[in-house]
Amino acid sequence: MTDSPLDGPAGEPRAVPPPGCPAHGVTGVPLYGPEFADDPGSVYARLRRDHGAIAPVLLEESVEASLVVSYDAALQLLRSPEMFAKDPRNWKAVNDGRIAPDNPLLPMMGYRPNALFTDGEEHTRYRSAISDGLDRIDPIELRNYVQRSADKLIDGFCADGKVDLRREYALVVPLLVFMDMFGCPPAIAEKLVRGMSGIFDVVDAEASNAVLTEGTIELVALKREKPGADMTSWLMAHPAGLTDEEMVHQLALLMGAGTEPQQNLIANSLMLLLSDDRFAGDLAGGSMPIDDALDEVLWTDPPIANYGVRYPLHDVDVAGVRLRAGEPVVVSFTAANTDPALAGSQRAGNRAHLAWSAGPHACPAKDSARLIAAVAIERLLDRLPDLELAVPADQLRWRPGPFHRALAELPVVFPPVRPVSAAAPVPLLAAAGQEAAPPRSLPSQPAAESASQYGDNAWSTHQGSRARPTSQARPGPPRQAERPPTSSTQQAPTSTVSTPPSARGARRRWWSFPAVWRRGR
Repeated sequence: MTDSPLDGPAGEPRAVPPPGCPAHGVTGVPLYGPEFADDPGSVYARLRRDHGAIAPVLLEESVEASLVVSYDAALQLLRSPEMFAKDPRNWKAVNDGRIAPDNPLLPMMGYRPNALFTDGEEHTRYRSAISDGLDRIDPIELRNYVQRSADKLIDGFCADGKVDLRREYALVVPLLVFMDMFGCPPAIAEKLVRGMSGIFDVVDAEASNAVLTEGTIELVALKREKPGADMTSWLMAHPAGLTDEEMVHQLALLMGAGTEPQQNLIANSLMLLLSDDRFAGDLAGGSMPIDDALDEVLWTDPPIANYGVRYPLHDVDVAGVRLRAGEPVVVSFTAANTDPALAGSQRAGNRAHLAWSAGPHACPAKDSARLIAAVAIERLLDRLPDLELAVPADQLRWRPGPFHRALAELPVVFPPVRPVSAAAPVPLLAAAGQEAAPPRSLPSQPAAESASQYGDNAWSTHQGSRARPTSQARPGPPRQAERPPTSSTQQAPTSTVSTPPSARGARRRWWSFPAVWRRGR
């Protein structure tokens, strides 16, 4: 019988002196800056080689932490709330004043009264409100909405022959879903995404957090005055009785979880499909479907690379390392998933990865997140089957930051094709702080009033949910031919017929043969 990672080896475990103490000889390996962003895999390998299952790292110049790079140790940590708290009020360096109140990591790691940063009954109360709201969302309606939004976005650039897919597609699809699902007007949505992006990038995080807070306060005030059939209103009406302050912080959590990681999952999966021979091969050479590409990304390049911060409630030995009470322990979902101890494991169809975390704080929206990504990718490859990267994959730039795995851009080229809809395309987000030319801005009217432009938002029609108010059906674009979805999504009608493949003399990729990927192989 092997020892649990929590047991440690025989004899005294290897102690990691707490940050700031005189014995702390190693400050840690930086997990920030362009060097780490360009090649995080080599950093994880070096940490594993030099330190074993848990290694000292720097999340920012003044913020030290322990990083878990072992799958078994990470799983034990995530599943042991009696030993490791999620509540940052246990963070000793903050309580002692060693972390300044304006530290740029505090918006991502500091306490908020929401489901992510609480434990016990408080966590259960917040999570029940979120989970009950998510249960009211019909996955068929969600799929239909994503398809219609994706088609309108593609119509906006398909005649150009080139586009930055990260900026004008992967970033916008999740935002449109959030706007409609939460009844969020475009003006507020722009504040939310600008604030959240700055927090993840650790760029002027204090100002970004202020923008995010301003946007969430405005959304709460709007929905208190005009509730509707949307997640924000459902949270307010939940028996948990959330206060306005609690609502603000639940929305910050849901915005962060529903947009930034979602765009990274879509963009990272598209990059893999366009650059990896296993996925970009032709039909005769054999290739892997969209589901398998998503599995590969969630295992090897998950959108949130390092997070799941925990604080030992007392000194504890984990995998031979003594972790001190109140010092942050960060789980590297990427390093844990790629632990050499898992070598030989089948990834395709294997959902045992930690990309959604594990234990009581595991992501409650993973099914919806996967569905949104799968549908967005499916529609793009159906409409533009001859997509190619505009630059070699190793020349793509990544956004620095200790927590996410995020492309800065994803430029592609393709033979231009005609739009399939006569309706105006969905305008794009005027995201701040981007290097590319400013895209078109979002519409000025509230999302609830413009639903017919994007598709119905009949989120509350899920048959398995308890009784609840439903929204009046809104007119939307006519639904066209039906086809089977990929194996990652619920069976549901699609919104448009497949367009003819663009003319090209070069080798066609496997998704140019729709019957292959629609069946999942």
